Amino acid sequence: MDKKKIKKYIKNIFYFSFLFVFILFFWGVIFIFITLKNFPQPEKFTESIIPQSSKIYDRTGKIILYEISGDIKSTYISFDQIPQNLKNAVIAIEDKDFYQHKGIDFRDILRAILVDIKLKKFAQGGSTITQQLVRNYFLTQKKTIKRKTQEVILALQLEKKYPKDQIFEWYLNIIPFGSNLYGVESASNAYFGKNAKDLNLAECAILAAMIKSPSSLSPWFGNKEALLKRRNLILEKMAQLKYISEEEKENAKREELIFKNKTEKIFAPHFVFFIKDYLEQKYGKEFLETRGLKIITTLDVNLQKIAEKTIKERENFIKKYNAFNASLVAILPKTGEIVAMVGSKDYFGEPYPQNCISGQTCLFDPKVNIATSLNEPGSSIKPFAYALLLEKGFTPRTQIWDAKTEFNLNCSPDANQDYNKYNQKCYHPQNYDGRYRGKVNLKEALAQSLNLPAVKVLYLVGLDNFLNFLEKTGITTLTERNKYGLSLVLGGGGVKLLEEAYIYTIFPNEGEKPPLNFIIEIKDDQNNILENIQNNRIKVLSTQIAREINDILSDNIARAPIFGWNSSLYFANYDVAVKTGTTQEYKDDWAIGYNPSLLCGIWVGNNNNTPLKAAGAVVAGPILHDFFDEAFKIISPEKFVKPKIRKTGNAILDGGDLGEHSLLYYLNPSDPAFLYWETGVKNWLAGIRY
Repeated sequence: MDKKKIKKYIKNIFYFSFLFVFILFFWGVIFIFITLKNFPQPEKFTESIIPQSSKIYDRTGKIILYEISGDIKSTYISFDQIPQNLKNAVIAIEDKDFYQHKGIDFRDILRAILVDIKLKKFAQGGSTITQQLVRNYFLTQKKTIKRKTQEVILALQLEKKYPKDQIFEWYLNIIPFGSNLYGVESASNAYFGKNAKDLNLAECAILAAMIKSPSSLSPWFGNKEALLKRRNLILEKMAQLKYISEEEKENAKREELIFKNKTEKIFAPHFVFFIKDYLEQKYGKEFLETRGLKIITTLDVNLQKIAEKTIKERENFIKKYNAFNASLVAILPKTGEIVAMVGSKDYFGEPYPQNCISGQTCLFDPKVNIATSLNEPGSSIKPFAYALLLEKGFTPRTQIWDAKTEFNLNCSPDANQDYNKYNQKCYHPQNYDGRYRGKVNLKEALAQSLNLPAVKVLYLVGLDNFLNFLEKTGITTLTERNKYGLSLVLGGGGVKLLEEAYIYTIFPNEGEKPPLNFIIEIKDDQNNILENIQNNRIKVLSTQIAREINDILSDNIARAPIFGWNSSLYFANYDVAVKTGTTQEYKDDWAIGYNPSLLCGIWVGNNNNTPLKAAGAVVAGPILHDFFDEAFKIISPEKFVKPKIRKTGNAILDGGDLGEHSLLYYLNPSDPAFLYWETGVKNWLAGIRY
């Protein structure tokens, strides 16, 4: 070949080589541009939030009742809360040179590339802890050249910007552990039932072993033999790296591991979901599922256990009276804190009867929270009408006639009509036993829960005044005022057990209403306080009147003519005021009891309103008694302050004898109901008493 041809040949080689390098460079630039387009920045770690579950705690802030999470269950903990054995185990198996390299390990990358070429697919990762962090936080798990390039660049940037311990802390808090668990704290609680700081060496090695493949190595669903084999490998590597001794290694291998069953951790479920509903309405679902809130509630675990046990042990008892469900709420009167809530006899039970329709035909509907559902309260609402009448100047000694009386002024005064000429229903209520007792004082009438005097009391108070008072003290459900009449004092309107129990706090608080509290404190993941317990109290009733109601409802002698001397409402060793309630046809049985230290409300019945076979004192009363007997072992019961004997100077109000006339004769003879009340008295005196 002549020199010209050789020269031309070399020139072509040089030209095409240059062209190849140029094209390679050109496409390399384009590739880098595409790779770096919309490239995430390491600053995002400090600017954005690692999603964390919110947790609902008991009043101590130590017992988790429930964890609120979306697709991710995560709890962020600081580096010093992570045991050194866990850190060492992860380094030993995942990245032994973590504290030496600058974000990537070229030897591992080269090894991974050679394996990938041999297998003709992306199989090996060769990823450092830093690379795994950026892949899990910023990128995807999809194995492509673009993603791998981004991973390497970002790992180098991250290592340049942040110290190793910070990077390792982030890694241990976001690494996946299967079953939507992220981070070592969530995994530790889920698999071992303890915080990460309390893990032993063998448990630390187990969590480190799971990182490679959380699903296939899961203690719940995976290959347990493979999990233990990898745990042993980690222990071997830890010993080789001098993190542990040979003796520690062998002991950890022999350690018996006890894994928690895969169950959704939940305690006091009806209370928990009551709290969750409140939080979602106030803060939003996404905020709760990602911001790692610590919600310390007012729930007392010991009192909750007593409440659940009490309801459970009375299950067969209430069935004898055709009742298949029960609910209980307990409140600390001084602070208004809910300390126990049992929404049904068993949240995790099966509906009854089998195949019943929830909300329609079930006698027992486990998930329904009766404590926050509407039911008629029966006579349990009477004390508030009496309190208002006493506030108007009447005294517990004021007499009132318990005689058959018509209250519909468009009906005959003799109370013998069921309907008037306009086809309106007449209203002449009876006492629960169908009998009337003639002259009684207000204390006897309330203590014995007589219906007829209670309706007269509401008439004297005024229906609007009564509704205004109930609304002011905390009843939110009696809003359709045109629907209610005098029967409201006998329970003719729907209320919630929780709200009625709450408004009873005004009596042991001597006329002051505390806020209804169920949250002690809420903090976000930055330890900012979002919400605190409320402590403002409002005076809604005079101290004297509250003491008079306490005295009436705790006086066993006053109630004995109806309920007996040794009924379930009598507490020999404690001051407990009690009021029961029974609705028409026995569809709901209630018992509300309180002491200055503790208040409890009970509902017994059926979800579908099937009638019971006995009244509240018989069915709900014993549950109330059982609860207080146990609760007073851990809460010291206080005593009520006795009321002063109040004198108004008006002989009739101070307990003077009514003679042969009704109370209206002395108060206001021009009252439209005067003739009706007088007719009732005359009929009684004439022997017409039923």
